[in-house]
Amino acid sequence: EELSAWNISVNPTGKNLPPGQGTVAEGKIVYAEKCAMCHGDAGQGMPPAYPQLVGKDPTDFSFDNDFKITHTMGNSWPYATTLYDYINRAMPLTAPGSLQPAEIYAVVAYLLAANGVIADSAVMNATTLPAVKMPARDRFVVDDRSGGGTFR
Repeated sequence: EELSAWNISVNPTGKNLPPGQGTVAEGKIVYAEKCAMCHGDAGQGMPPAYPQLVGKDPTDFSFDNDFKITHTMGNSWPYATTLYDYINRAMPLTAPGSLQPAEIYAVVAYLLAANGVIADSAVMNATTLPAVKMPARDRFVVDDRSGGGTFR
């Protein structure tokens, strides 16, 4: 029972996403209250400690050849569900795990919209979030090794 309470991981398929939903407008409010103090009011980051979350163009992958170009979740993360998982586990830095599912869905919606990945009218929930196709998804190499353990 104690271990199952810690089983909060969300994989790329969306397994373990909880009930709830959030909109971009709701996410903008939650972000301003709980995220902007570290990541900036528009996701620009607060160097050197807090990374930039919002980039200019989610399809700009030129950082492959220029280390000065910033990686953001919009242009370098393969799955939108990873964003939910990370925020759920680690944010906000001052109180990790304190956000409710609806707040997390809302912040995810806000960040995805701010990065131009989804429309401002989108609603994120356990069905719509796994369906989001991140711009960088096809830039990753599929792990097709065989042998060894079956867990991936």
